[in-house]
Amino acid sequence: MVVVADYGKETEGRMRELFESLNEKDRRRYAGLEASKLGHGGITYISELLGCDRKTVCKGVDEILDPPELDAGRIRKKGRPQES
Repeated sequence: MVVVADYGKETEGRMRELFESLNEKDRRRYAGLEASKLGHGGITYISELLGCDRKTVCKGVDEILDPPELDAGRIRKKGRPQES
């Protein structure tokens, strides 16, 4: 049994607009945040609503619950040093 709140068409449209305006990392975390608020069935609902993969939403949930550590001001982790 899936228990998911119905946001309504207007709110769903706003959610899609916001999602489309975000960069990849922020999209993933936004999807994860929304899914985590809904509980059971939330991942499926949000992935279908926003048109993203369930794995992406799951990764977003994980990042919301346990954020990765980054240097201040960085968006991505530092890469490995290049070999000469």
